[in-house]
Amino acid sequence: MPLSEYKKKRDFKGTNESEGKEDVKSEKGNNKLIFVIQKHDASHLHYDLRLEVGGVLKSWAVPKIPPSEHGIKRLAVETEDHPLEYADFEGVIPEGNYGVGTVETWDRGTFIPGKIENNKIIFTLEGEKMKGGFVLLRLKNSRNWLFFKKKED
Repeated sequence: MPLSEYKKKRDFKGTNESEGKEDVKSEKGNNKLIFVIQKHDASHLHYDLRLEVGGVLKSWAVPKIPPSEHGIKRLAVETEDHPLEYADFEGVIPEGNYGVGTVETWDRGTFIPGKIENNKIIFTLEGEKMKGGFVLLRLKNSRNWLFFKKKED
């Protein structure tokens, strides 16, 4: 079950987050998938990068504002997969729930995968704020990744 960790962490009676449906497909088509970056004011303000891969949103918590220009590298900590419907979630996760705090959309658009490997993801974002080629590189087989914008050709 791809969303088992996501579901295990949440009490859906106490939050309006989506439980997630199995086998939901993106409506984008044309090999363009969805991405969203959500500003999450939880115990620490961070940005959740979410990329549609394999019918779920692969997710990373980025402690600082995402890198919109070449030369800026950000830590991105891999978190549990989220359902595709989570891309539309905005609101307040109430006290007593996992991820308590305010979630709002910071950027969204389409995600075009270039290369997806276990330790490296190369992709293009077509959003309002984030545009162009980006890379995620896993650090030493951990949950920590580097997130940065590729140099323009």
